[in-house]
Amino acid sequence: MRVHIATDHAGLELSSYLIKALSANGYEMVDHGPAAYDAEDDYPEFCIKAASAVVADQAAGVDALGIVLGGSGNGEQIAANKVKGVRAALAWNLDTAKLAREHNDANVVAVGGRQHTVKEATELIEAFLAEPFSNAERHERRIGKIAAFETTGEVAD
Repeated sequence: MRVHIATDHAGLELSSYLIKALSANGYEMVDHGPAAYDAEDDYPEFCIKAASAVVADQAAGVDALGIVLGGSGNGEQIAANKVKGVRAALAWNLDTAKLAREHNDANVVAVGGRQHTVKEATELIEAFLAEPFSNAERHERRIGKIAAFETTGEVAD
């Protein structure tokens, strides 16, 4: 599986760790930045690039997911969710990480690097990456309604 990753300055150390650890576990890691620590960086460009790459890969039939990291993960999740076709979920425990995939078919996970130890964050992300979508009709229907709104701007009944 290809995994696109991006961060802000607060998640840079965690991002570096994850790239090495997940690569060692067989994931094809694609780093969308930043390349160096800058406390004044603007995370939206990195997160939007990673999220856009996930959507492009999935459209091309590539098995791909994304990771966006920050101090809290909130801003990074918001930025990723601005990309059409992205369903980014903020994971803060194992249940939220797994349910994001199982129920919502989330394709990007956001994690706050200042909210978790490296071990905890790694466990959340590994759980997200490993969890399959349930393909349950109710979940597909709900995701379809979100996608329709994204295209039409109207809420379906």
